[in-house]
Amino acid sequence: MRAVVFEGFGQEARVRDLPDPTPPAGGVVVRVEATGLCRSDWHGWMGHDPDIVLPHVPGHELAGVVEETGPGVHNWRPGDRVTVPFVCACGRCSACAAGAQQVCERQTQPGFTHWGSFAQYVALEHADVNLVALPEGLSYATAAGLGCRFATAFRAVVGQGRVAPGEWVAVHGCGGVGLSAVMIAVACGARVVAVDVSQRALELARAFGASVCVDASAHPAGADGAVRELTGGGAALSLDALGSPVTCAASVRSLRRQGRHVQVGLLPSAAGDPVVPMARVIALELEILGSHGMAAHDYPPMMDMVLVGTLRPDLLVTSTIALDAAPAALAAMGTAPGAGVTIIEPSGKT
Repeated sequence: MRAVVFEGFGQEARVRDLPDPTPPAGGVVVRVEATGLCRSDWHGWMGHDPDIVLPHVPGHELAGVVEETGPGVHNWRPGDRVTVPFVCACGRCSACAAGAQQVCERQTQPGFTHWGSFAQYVALEHADVNLVALPEGLSYATAAGLGCRFATAFRAVVGQGRVAPGEWVAVHGCGGVGLSAVMIAVACGARVVAVDVSQRALELARAFGASVCVDASAHPAGADGAVRELTGGGAALSLDALGSPVTCAASVRSLRRQGRHVQVGLLPSAAGDPVVPMARVIALELEILGSHGMAAHDYPPMMDMVLVGTLRPDLLVTSTIALDAAPAALAAMGTAPGAGVTIIEPSGKT
């Protein structure tokens, strides 16, 4: 198969011919029709994830077709159209037994714990627990973005964030996760303040229904001051969808009394531990929550909203590239993450 591979952290990735994967027991090999380029892939390439063993093939947001099944797979056959959460659960640990597969004790993650989807084929474990069937009307490009950014945002806003109609929601960072959160919160009846430093990102946030857009680099009161001012005291729910010490603290300071902060963006150790304003957390009785993907069994409500058009993840796809363009696009994520979602098509079609 052709795949993107890197042999050193932060070193140039290349497209090479590599051996085709074989399905593990209980798992499958998927022919990758589309895979998303995510900032998490950049973190992995930079060496911010301790699970990665070199050489490595990145990629964890994918959709495609089951090519081959391993022994012990009961629910899937070659030719099935599928996607998968980026957290592949074991289905047997105590977290899985409680329905919390997104924090599985023995989870695997394509593109991190093993070779991922910047390739023509990818192996996935525990298929009966993790695969999600794709309706015929859903394109591979749209489905690829569901597995990490959109599903993560859905659970962060709806599950962990417990968004309610009429509430003010602040979204700090309007990349793929943030724009997904904007769209989802608006669809749930919330009023959204979108915060970013990119005018293009803020334009997209406005197009997806944000009531107010804030340029964090230009507002004299800072991002958190702007949110408190514009919402009349602060947001009920605020998300750090970027993942930096600055946006994490700003999100917490954006909240009104008894508000809820959800940390969605990864905070790499290289940036240091964020300074969370805990005095404010105590005084205002704020909630600090994490959100880590979404289990396969939780997909149906999100899928229903996508199929009826209440949610339009297809509108988040702003660029489609071939596999040969992926190494340069991966490196560029560090300095120019871009707005919206970039999809890679390993077949080379654009």
